[in-house]
Amino acid sequence: MSAGNQRLFCTCILMITGCFLVNTATAQDLHFSQFFNSPLTTNPANTGFLPDVDYRIGANYRNQWSSIMTVPYKTMSVFGDAQVFRDKLENGWLGIGGVILSDVAGRGSLRSDKIYGSLAYHQQLGNSSLLSAGFNVGWVNKRIDVSKLTFPDQFDGKFFENPVTSVVLTNSSVSYLDIQAGMNYAYFPQENVYINAGYSIQHVNRPIETFFSDNAVDNRISMRHIGFLNAILKLNDKVIINPNAYFTTQAKSTELMMGMNGNYNLTEYGEKQLIAGLYYRLGDAISPMLGLELNNLRFMFSYDATLSSLNKFNGYRGASEISIVKKGFYPQHGDRQTQCAIPSF
Repeated sequence: MSAGNQRLFCTCILMITGCFLVNTATAQDLHFSQFFNSPLTTNPANTGFLPDVDYRIGANYRNQWSSIMTVPYKTMSVFGDAQVFRDKLENGWLGIGGVILSDVAGRGSLRSDKIYGSLAYHQQLGNSSLLSAGFNVGWVNKRIDVSKLTFPDQFDGKFFENPVTSVVLTNSSVSYLDIQAGMNYAYFPQENVYINAGYSIQHVNRPIETFFSDNAVDNRISMRHIGFLNAILKLNDKVIINPNAYFTTQAKSTELMMGMNGNYNLTEYGEKQLIAGLYYRLGDAISPMLGLELNNLRFMFSYDATLSSLNKFNGYRGASEISIVKKGFYPQHGDRQTQCAIPSF
């Protein structure tokens, strides 16, 4: 098969799959390979989960399948969260935050815009653990440009030239309320060891999402379950390692990603750090990461190299991802009232 035919074939497969998923609403949600740099979408209990700082803001950008799609999938997010009432609650605090996501998928311009507000409570348990629970509520809008769509019954074996299709979309835009909830637990037996695990459920209210009018099909979004486990271990004054594991399942789709980052201290007090990591998404891709942290401002870049059978069409070129996260303190942050601290230089 020629390179041009390979590209056409793969595009057809992606389009057919996309149409099917829109109809059944069983596709997995938006996701980032750098899940740890998108804390509020990973688990709402991460809102204000900041034992060592007062606030953070961040942004993520993902570009996927640009090697095989005329218009690649693009996912963007901006988030922010902070601690409040730290001086009002004994050994605990509230976290407030929000996240905005935008995603554009393929030439049909299937666009998703989401905005969520998050709230979480964090309670220290003794001197070596912390328990958190949180939720977020958001508004979602999805819309599609029908004029840019082609469907399987318009394919004549070579091209999509048949102007007639049996597919009828009742709506080109849908909106709904969306709710997520989650819990976290952190364990820090000593200043150089920090272990954290969390579990969350997305789409708790199972909103309806469809562009079709067929009520015979269950168009409610399936709940998405997410679990993660990570550790931060300070080996010496120069090296901190951060192993991670992330698992999610929704309907019949699953994803398991695991790997490790390492921070190398370039200065005496850790103002400058070099970051490198390697992650593996089971059955799909390997994702090397590289970054730099300057005075609590972190830049990270990762690239998903496809290892699945799709690499025959995309030449192992999967997705690139960029994240920027800034952490900081209030001008007068006062007594932090907690012995929970993430290992640092």
